[in-house]
Amino acid sequence: MAHFGSRIYRLAYGITRNESDAEEVAQDVFLTLVRKGDTFEGRSALGSWIYRIATNAALNKRRGKRSEVETSLEEYLPAFEPDGHRVGDRSLLLADWSETPETQLLSRETRALLVRAIDEMPDRHRVVLVLRDVEGLSNEEAAAALGESVASVKSRLHRARMALRERLTRHLGPGRGREARAAS
Repeated sequence: MAHFGSRIYRLAYGITRNESDAEEVAQDVFLTLVRKGDTFEGRSALGSWIYRIATNAALNKRRGKRSEVETSLEEYLPAFEPDGHRVGDRSLLLADWSETPETQLLSRETRALLVRAIDEMPDRHRVVLVLRDVEGLSNEEAAAALGESVASVKSRLHRARMALRERLTRHLGPGRGREARAAS
């Protein structure tokens, strides 16, 4: 518990986005480990097995609430013309992410937007994003935790990152002030 407790809680919170649900999931994971510890076959690392149990428990906890918070990932992905050029305002394509100051990233508005964007992702994309970008697992470890192929993890992670970046760019990128002035 000392070694994996905070990791399991972070993972559960990253999936459920609710403190009390994350605490409950962490408790459930450790109860499962006590009850089913003898079923661990050693075919994967112990940590991967524990992450898989935690991921499944968190997803089960969230299943009933999914329709309340999820939106389609498709509306946040960039669209492209048949010739390969990006659809929409060219300034979104040219958004410079390298100069985003740390203070802006830590601002309440930006953090709230980031949390909301992650919350609204479909479970299958959010879980991969949390495992890789929050927990720092490798593609192989995330695949083992999810019981999926590395290629599947890479593909979903790429789509999740693209959707997250697109959503943040639409909100924070160049032209944001122009759109706000035009709307008023």
